[in-house]
Amino acid sequence: MANVVIQDRQLRLVLEDGVDENGKPKYKSKNFNNIKMDAAADALLDVAEAIAGLQTLTLSHVEQNDSQLLSRS
Repeated sequence: MANVVIQDRQLRLVLEDGVDENGKPKYKSKNFNNIKMDAAADALLDVAEAIAGLQTLTLSHVEQNDSQLLSRS
C-alpha cells in the first residue's frame, strides 16, 4: 500500500481578466505559498475572499494545490 505525505500547500486565486478576441474569458492567477497544512478549507476560502476584495479584478474561483510525496510502506 502506498503512503501519501503532503509536502507543500499553495493557495491560488483565479481572477477574471476580460475576454480574448474569440470572446472566451481570460484569467490571471495569484499564488500564495507556504500555507499551513492544518488550515481548514473554510479558513482558506475566507482569506482568499478577503484578498480578492483588495484586487481590481473579479474573483472567479479559489484553488488549493498540494504537492504530495508518494512512497511504499
